[in-house]
Amino acid sequence: MQRGSAKPERKQRVNEHFLGFGLGLRPDHHQTVVDQRPPVDWFEILSENYMVAGGKPLHFLDRIRADYPMVMHGVSLSIGSTQALDRNYLHDLRALAVRVQPRWISDHLCFTGVQRQNLHDLLPMPYTEEAIAHVADRVAQVQDYLGQQILLENVSSYVTYRDSALTEWEFLTQVADRADCLILLDINNIFVSSRNHAFDPMEYLLGIPIRRVRQFHLAGHTYQGEIAVDTHDQPVLDEVWNLFAEAVRRFGAVSTMIERDDNIPELPELLAELDTARRIAEPLLAGGARE
Repeated sequence: MQRGSAKPERKQRVNEHFLGFGLGLRPDHHQTVVDQRPPVDWFEILSENYMVAGGKPLHFLDRIRADYPMVMHGVSLSIGSTQALDRNYLHDLRALAVRVQPRWISDHLCFTGVQRQNLHDLLPMPYTEEAIAHVADRVAQVQDYLGQQILLENVSSYVTYRDSALTEWEFLTQVADRADCLILLDINNIFVSSRNHAFDPMEYLLGIPIRRVRQFHLAGHTYQGEIAVDTHDQPVLDEVWNLFAEAVRRFGAVSTMIERDDNIPELPELLAELDTARRIAEPLLAGGARE
């Protein structure tokens, strides 16, 4: 394509990276997955749960990895921190990747603490040019160390910064473009933040470049008064399913999974939610232009 041409983006209806419909692998379901080999296309593991020397987590990981594709998802990279990258963490992350051979590795566009104190939360960034440059440089270092692109996930948020000069989707897009990384688009987080900050979630979807999106997350949330809270302890709500349908219309075939981190039900309940995701997505993916 010639420089300066205005060819529009098209949906990735045929996508070589499309894994189908997956679940977050949780210890509650390890034995059931081994015994029953449920109809799940792939699993996402929480990296930190398996960055250990041995024991049951790695035992089950190896057994399940033999039967299912996996991706790795972390919560401790703290890519937005102003402190130096944790080289010990990166060493352990790379060692786990060698063991798992994941299709990709992801973490969150956030910071997780200050003065090396982990606050055990995913804290949002100020949306500024300075923050873009800072995060993009750190992502480049991580990608060089791991030898592959990573995915950054949008987080849900409850506060904003006075210094923010961009929208969240503009910030996420510019970080991804500057660092040449990919995006894990959490549909529930978009909805939660749109309620808390009064923006149109469709504007968010339309502002994200199709070529950067590799994965979707779906999860449940609750309300504390007027505030939507990303709790991951409830089924996916109708408003998030509706937004997911719009995301499929825009982005096409994107690997999609259900997250549940608390109040974890028996596996059949999550499989039923996964079937809902398939029923929504597959008719939309069956038509339309192909790349």
